[in-house]
Amino acid sequence: MEQRLGNTWRMTVNEKKFIESALESELRIDGRRPFDYRTLTIKFAREDGSSEVQLGQTHVMSFVTSQLVQPYRDRPNEGTLSVFTEFSPMADPSFEAGRPSESAVELGRIIDRGLRESRAVDTESLCVVSGKWVWSIRLDLHILDNGGNLVDAANIAALAALLTFRRPECTLGGDDGQEVILHPPEVREPLPLIIHHLPIAVTFAFIGEELMVIDPTHHEEAVMGGRMSVTLNANGDVCAIQKAGGHGVMQGVVMQCLRIASVKAGDITSKIKTVVESYKTERALRMVKRHAPSNAVDVNEPDQKSSVFLFHLINDKAKQILEGQKLKSEECSVSQSDDMDVEQDRINKRSKKNRSFTGGPSSWDPYSEGVNTDELEATLASRGSVAVPMNLDNLGDNIRDETKSDEPLSDVNPLSSSTDTAGKEMSISREKTLQDAVKPKNKRKKKKSSKIAAV
Repeated sequence: MEQRLGNTWRMTVNEKKFIESALESELRIDGRRPFDYRTLTIKFAREDGSSEVQLGQTHVMSFVTSQLVQPYRDRPNEGTLSVFTEFSPMADPSFEAGRPSESAVELGRIIDRGLRESRAVDTESLCVVSGKWVWSIRLDLHILDNGGNLVDAANIAALAALLTFRRPECTLGGDDGQEVILHPPEVREPLPLIIHHLPIAVTFAFIGEELMVIDPTHHEEAVMGGRMSVTLNANGDVCAIQKAGGHGVMQGVVMQCLRIASVKAGDITSKIKTVVESYKTERALRMVKRHAPSNAVDVNEPDQKSSVFLFHLINDKAKQILEGQKLKSEECSVSQSDDMDVEQDRINKRSKKNRSFTGGPSSWDPYSEGVNTDELEATLASRGSVAVPMNLDNLGDNIRDETKSDEPLSDVNPLSSSTDTAGKEMSISREKTLQDAVKPKNKRKKKKSSKIAAV
């Protein structure tokens, strides 16, 4: 006890009077206005569920972990959320190592009440097997430097860590379907927590009888007579109020603090969401495997990383599409050229056939050989057609002899060949048989009678 009191920092009377007189003029020792926040900086580590918040000279780090435990009997379908704080002597000489002090217990209760009572975290989604296994979320807050207003800094660090935390995905298996199987991040993507809203803690310090400031520093906390921490979300819903100290506060002052806290909560919420979105974008980029050195991005410029990566990704995609279109066009042209070649071959074959055609009936007439003349005359007589007076047997022999003697013409046009064939058909029809070569008796008698008359 004596060692703790000896390490406690004490302020002189002149310093207290100087701070009070400056606040009466609406000025603070660090140059801020009474209702201005200090500079807020939020950083994330590469691991999910860890954040580092710096509010002025106050430095807080938070970690979130999870494990499977058995649920409470009165709430078998809900997971658990617990908050633990650790005050290191490195942050403040008045902090003792080991057993948590009263200020550490009070800080943990304020953060836990703001998250638990407002139902900010969906604990029902943490249930794996009803009554057997649920997820237990543990939030550890480490105070690295005490520059005043630990409540607001720790609350922002807790929210940032919860927003970036991802628990392992699990499924049920086994024979009875009750065995829990945990999947590593390499197999299945971890799942984030379901957070409905962000309860933001805003701390007011009361100095003297009528002076009130927001976000007090370490020196202002040594002068203040009372403190009130209001937890609200961006919608203006009051989640929790914590009043510490012996200084009395009127109802009008409390309402004024709620109005101011509502505005500050909206600003802090927007800052947290912006930083978390940028962290998620960087995490998604880290998960992407780059296959070419052209996709390398400067790590020192996180704002340009996403744009450069998207530019290379779109460029590669466009190249792939153009190459696919070129391959398709080449395949179409090859298929068309093949079709043209096949069609040209068919035309050439047809032209060769036409050129080899001599026009004789032996190349197409099925009745040029082995024709039964009696059956042919009978069919023609039954149809009422007039029979042609010619000898079919001799005609077939003559046609075969003519076709054997004729040679095919290779360099004759189709039109000339067709005309030649027509002329030959006419000549064949006009040729006379051996019977026509024998003169009739009437003509021979006339010649003899003419010779007698001449004698």
